[in-house]
Amino acid sequence: MSSSTSLDRVALLTGGDNDFEEGKGRWWRRVLDWEEANNQVFLSLPMIVCNVSYFSITLISVMFAGHLGELELAGATLANSWASVTGFAFMLGLSGALETLCGQGFGAQLYRKLGLYLQASYIISCFFPIIISILWIYTEPIFILLHQDPQISKIAALYMKDLILGLFAYAFVQNILRFLQTQSIVTSLVWFSVLSLGIHFGIVYTLINQTSLGFKGASLAASISLWISFLLLATYVGFAKKLKQTWEGLSSESFGYILTNLKVALPSAAMVCLEDWAFELLVLLAGLMPNSEIAISLISMCVNTETIAFMFTYGLSAAASTRVSNELGAGNPNKAKNAMVVTLKLSIILTLALVLALAFAHNVWAGFFSDSSLIKNKFASMVSLLVISVPLDSFQGIL
Repeated sequence: MSSSTSLDRVALLTGGDNDFEEGKGRWWRRVLDWEEANNQVFLSLPMIVCNVSYFSITLISVMFAGHLGELELAGATLANSWASVTGFAFMLGLSGALETLCGQGFGAQLYRKLGLYLQASYIISCFFPIIISILWIYTEPIFILLHQDPQISKIAALYMKDLILGLFAYAFVQNILRFLQTQSIVTSLVWFSVLSLGIHFGIVYTLINQTSLGFKGASLAASISLWISFLLLATYVGFAKKLKQTWEGLSSESFGYILTNLKVALPSAAMVCLEDWAFELLVLLAGLMPNSEIAISLISMCVNTETIAFMFTYGLSAAASTRVSNELGAGNPNKAKNAMVVTLKLSIILTLALVLALAFAHNVWAGFFSDSSLIKNKFASMVSLLVISVPLDSFQGIL
């Protein structure tokens, strides 16, 4: 014992290499729990890829439309913002209920309930888009009532009508994503999302440039691609052997879980909508300004940039929600608290990377939306404001 103690004291005094590396490891572990961080990165990175990929389906349609002309860019961006305000954000928020319900069910090993929660979400996702679709059909008179430019309103309404079917598919896709994510099934999600995005590139290019559809092809391509995405995911859920415990097929029992789902889904939808509306309504206000074509396009580009950044942190927050739910379901409150602390630290690192990318590559990003040098220059003048707002929005999304 005394010999061991003496050796320990000598090592501490001399500061050997092994002790230095061990001490450094302890120092880094105090800064960040690497095991928990690895778990969250493993879970969130695929979700970030999925979120960005599926969001990019509608965004890329806007980009292709934008290269047809300034009027087309203004109409597509206004329509896309209106679709987000009145539809996509709401359906995204509703799917958030599955993060909590399925996460807790999986942690408590109540596997069968996950499939029932998913079916209840499907039922809800069939009802709300019908109401939203009625609103979308009357897009043009609503825009005129809101004092938007008549030409832009007309072309935006044209874009919206072909996006209605895509709203249903978007809701179904988001539900399946949450269902699979809470079970830590992430690798398959990445492949499906990237595949769907690749397919969309081909569809939107073909419909706009190789057919007589032109501008209409942009929103129609988005709807087609979203349905393809849903069919790919639904096929996977139906046939994957690893999901046999959580998906046992359709059941009338799911109707009994609708109210439980709504109690969580509606507050979740409200939070996501309030967050999204704060930005998207700026696009509508831009339509009241002189030279509304340029104003709408510019503000929408900024909003979409903000949304892409939010998708990154939303993926991280979804991972945090899953980890916290799993640990609470397993009866580990301290581990759940630690998971949240790690998430906040990771969000700082992620936000810094996003800000640097925006600062140094904003001209490249603006070029995806338009060839207009005027729009590119005006977007560059907005970057300093985005550098401030992106971190604030990201932290709010995590909290």
